[in-house]
Amino acid sequence: MVKRLISASYSEVAQMSAQELKQSIKASEGRTILSENVVMASPQAGDITNAEVATAFGADLILLNVFDCFNPIIQGLPGMDMEKLMTYWQHPEKNTENPVAELKKLVGRPVGVNLEPVDEQSEMFSEKLDISKGRISSKEAIQRAEELGFDFICLTGNPGTGVTNKEIAKAVTVAKENFSGLIIAGKMHSAGSDEPVVSNEAVEDYAKAGADILLLPAVGTVQGFTEDNLKDAVAIAKKYDLLTMSAIGTSQESANKETIRQIALINKICGVDIQHIGDAGYGGLAPAENIYEMSVAIRGMRHTINRMARSVNR
Repeated sequence: MVKRLISASYSEVAQMSAQELKQSIKASEGRTILSENVVMASPQAGDITNAEVATAFGADLILLNVFDCFNPIIQGLPGMDMEKLMTYWQHPEKNTENPVAELKKLVGRPVGVNLEPVDEQSEMFSEKLDISKGRISSKEAIQRAEELGFDFICLTGNPGTGVTNKEIAKAVTVAKENFSGLIIAGKMHSAGSDEPVVSNEAVEDYAKAGADILLLPAVGTVQGFTEDNLKDAVAIAKKYDLLTMSAIGTSQESANKETIRQIALINKICGVDIQHIGDAGYGGLAPAENIYEMSVAIRGMRHTINRMARSVNR
């Protein structure tokens, strides 16, 4: 049996297969935190990556947002100065680096990437935003994510991108055929599409397509999405042996500490395995103190200290 993620050292996690990592998260019994951060923003702490900050404050999993698989850039990595950034922005064909491998060495955590199943036929109720090909969940982008060494892919949508539940299900099937890591699927908000953020039909579709983890909006983040709705979705996921992740994707990651604690405890009560905290804070990362508050709320000080203090060299 694998070691639970909240107690595992980097050397142990690095040896885990995708299914062992899934089991390790499950064994942590609702005490796993995923921190999302924007890789193209100037980092919160200046000359180090947002992922390193999130790790230092208790995150177990790191999710990169606005990461282009065909022009891979992570601000804050050693050597990623403004001159190099400008060169890569203007001439992406010159970018032959793999920043993911370096980041994983620095943070000692599984690292994943957002890819967006954009639906060009989506009925939008907000302005539609165009994104680069390296952020859209095509077969080629998924294969590139595999080459870069990501541990998981999150198939979801940023605001206004027109991602739909139908396209997420299709993307899961493609990812299952082209990616060896874990597959997270679901919406944390509308992404601009005029459809329910969560439906039982969509959950069933993700499961049947081969998803490993179901993404759901955290209770208290999407209007009208209740504790009962979350419990119902978690029950369906368990029927298919999916893990579940509640997501704060509505900028409430920068709310006061009391709000973070309330959201964290309610969603733990509802039975989720992972709690996601979004990137809408200074520098494209949740306030570091809110990552810490979430950690203390769902697993107490002992495990929080363990996560924060455990060296990546162990």
